[in-house]
Amino acid sequence: MIFDQSEFDLRCEWGEWGVAKLAPISDVVIIVDVLSFSTCVEIATNNKAIVFPYPWRDESAAEYAKSVQAELASCDRQQGYSLSPATLVNIPTGTRLVLPSPNGSKLTLQTGTTPTLVGCLRNCGAIAQHAPDYGAKIAVIPAGERWEDGSLRPAWEDLIGAGAILSYLQGKLSPEAEAAVAVFQKWRDSLGDALKQCISGKELIARGFTKDVEIAAALNVSNCVPVFANKAYHGLLFE
Repeated sequence: MIFDQSEFDLRCEWGEWGVAKLAPISDVVIIVDVLSFSTCVEIATNNKAIVFPYPWRDESAAEYAKSVQAELASCDRQQGYSLSPATLVNIPTGTRLVLPSPNGSKLTLQTGTTPTLVGCLRNCGAIAQHAPDYGAKIAVIPAGERWEDGSLRPAWEDLIGAGAILSYLQGKLSPEAEAAVAVFQKWRDSLGDALKQCISGKELIARGFTKDVEIAAALNVSNCVPVFANKAYHGLLFE
């Protein structure tokens, strides 16, 4: 009971333990992995593609893609579709894509029977508009990244993304959720520059993926809500 933030409508907690504690007692879970799973899923489903999350670097991924008649995204961002949002901007309508990722995909597959959405900076308002349709108890999960030893690295961009979504929601905020909103409000007017300066942004820029960071930093530019159902994310579009 202590760790589940159950006395609050709007909850926020990191990673796998956040999902484990909050998903069973929430009406809906929102996975936030800004760089880059959530951004990739928003862009792909906004183009009416269907995205199947899958564990990262799993040897069975190719066979799984065949079983669901889907293409398999690359794990190295070097060719074809991948966790680079820029590779998905022009993905054709109806494409079925298996998208492995170390954080967002993994968390999606751990939410059990709780309705699950994926959110980012680009669709924060639309997510907040749709999430209450499931109920008042809403869990927002910043995915975070991983240190070399596999432990969780809280990621600035995911905290900002969580705060962006929570800032549009109505309800009683947990202290953790309120803190995420405060951080978002602090950086709201300089997201582009700040995202390039955070650890994850600098890492991608050093690898040549500046465009991905710029795409992810766009605030509230999409009305697409990716909903997880039948093992895949499908986009709902709101006016």
